[in-house]
Amino acid sequence: QINFVACQLFALLAAFWFRIYLSPSHASSAVRHAFATLFGIYFAVFCFGWYSIHLFVLVMMNYGIMNMASVPNIHRYSFVVAMGYLTLCHISRIYIFHYGILTTDFSGPLMIITQKITTLACQLHDGIGRQAEELTAEQNRLAVKSRPSLLEYLSYLLNFMSIIAGPCSNYKDYIAFIEGRHVHMKLLEVNWKQKGYDRLPDPSPTGAVMYKLCITLVSLILFLTLTKNFPMAYIIDNEFLDKTPFLSRLGYLYVVTQAAKPKYYFAWTLADAVNNAAGYGFSGVDERGTFRWDLLSNLNIWNIETATSFKMYIENWNIQTAAWLKRVCYDRAPWYPTALTFILSALWHGIYPGYYFTFLTGILITLAARAIRNNCRHYFLSSVPLKIAYDVVTWAVTQLAVCYTVAPFVMLAVEPTIKFYKSVYFHMHILSILVLLLLPIRPQTHSVRRAQNQATLNSIKSK
Repeated sequence: QINFVACQLFALLAAFWFRIYLSPSHASSAVRHAFATLFGIYFAVFCFGWYSIHLFVLVMMNYGIMNMASVPNIHRYSFVVAMGYLTLCHISRIYIFHYGILTTDFSGPLMIITQKITTLACQLHDGIGRQAEELTAEQNRLAVKSRPSLLEYLSYLLNFMSIIAGPCSNYKDYIAFIEGRHVHMKLLEVNWKQKGYDRLPDPSPTGAVMYKLCITLVSLILFLTLTKNFPMAYIIDNEFLDKTPFLSRLGYLYVVTQAAKPKYYFAWTLADAVNNAAGYGFSGVDERGTFRWDLLSNLNIWNIETATSFKMYIENWNIQTAAWLKRVCYDRAPWYPTALTFILSALWHGIYPGYYFTFLTGILITLAARAIRNNCRHYFLSSVPLKIAYDVVTWAVTQLAVCYTVAPFVMLAVEPTIKFYKSVYFHMHILSILVLLLLPIRPQTHSVRRAQNQATLNSIKSK
């Protein structure tokens, strides 16, 4: 953990230096690629020692696949090899660490690299193996038209900004950043003459970085004061179960789940700040004219804590992983996209049984929540008081549903998970099944959903 924090803080300083002294106006793209790659390799070796060899083995295996595989199969071979190697490493971790997960073990960077490898493979397949009319608007925008060079490939996968804690980004966005086109491309989407500018502004990430560092500091303080004082294991303590009423147990479950969040807020927000400090992560200008640096943000804390649906919660938690799952699985799955996406997410996280309890439960609750929303929500939109009441109730149910779902993710093993679900009478499972049995579900074929997605994306693009 000390190595992790030290590497990220050093990466933050290196990122400021990189933006100022190795900016595109001062250094060539090759120099920027080389610096980002070498520092990334150094951080990996410093933080993970000989375990970092797994990162380099996977990277080089998939470089061979990318250059030797037939175009129609690039994404398939890359996906199977990357996910297969990651799964083998997950299996080995059970024997190395048993059920104790080290915060900074090598699987974290390996998971991010797996995301990047499969993202690049799918986008390369879209660019050179499919016709433009077969793609959605987003797939067209992100399609990679030629195989990257070895230096570009290594820089994308191993750069020092994301080697330790991510996040995953799109290949074209990263190359545009290295080549100095990243901010300029976003600025051109705005008519600056109408706003009184005679030339393009020069957005600085300093304010965004300082704001995110403040969130990081608060998250660290909360982690040190709350997380260890409210362990998840206490909710299955025999004395606690014997003496605590059901509703009080649910309240405590919410508290311990809240206490488990700051470590994720800390790691992901710091990683976002590192990328912003290097000048990467500019996403454009909002309606108020404010420069936004959230292209790589992995969470939206406000939307998480105020989420009124399971879907809204998931969309704002680990955002870049959700985007990766959508691009490599949900948008490409020929059938059962929701179920396959949850299963892939579980497999990507590891092979601990708790992960599968979490994601299989998540499938059930997602389908039930969708059925309730489709059948009931419109009845509560006729007046403001009804809408407020609906939002309050759905917020409470969503937060408890999330706590119920993620508890096994922290517990990992089968026995504590079953003990926990027995202690709360499997109530969310039972309620979700009843909802699916009683409420009508309007099925939607994958082809219809893709057509609607395409129409929506085209509409957004035209605007």
